Amino acid sequence: MGIHTGEVYGKKTASNKLAMYTVLKVTKHKITLQNIDNPLSLFETSTEKLAFSGYVRISETPYINLNNKHKTRKSARKPTRCPLTLDFLEDRADSERPAPVLPDLFSKNPV
Repeated sequence: MGIHTGEVYGKKTASNKLAMYTVLKVTKHKITLQNIDNPLSLFETSTEKLAFSGYVRISETPYINLNNKHKTRKSARKPTRCPLTLDFLEDRADSERPAPVLPDLFSKNPV
């Protein structure tokens, strides 16, 4: 499983909501994730635990919140391109939140 910095992963919560996380840092044994809705919430995990826990890649394009009022940690890197750049493959700009559409893994009536 290839995980890269800037990707967005999601996991369905118990209340049928989607929690989205940005990959901040990838090392040989650890992955650091940040909750999109709560930038102060960080945690580390491994590739195996990420896949086993039910996380699904939502987007390969990073999400950059332009209205962020929280102070981010110094480890957060500056974007390499303008957050308003439209990615035609994902049909959204970096500053637009990814659509919370997951594959049929979570549907009640699988096909």
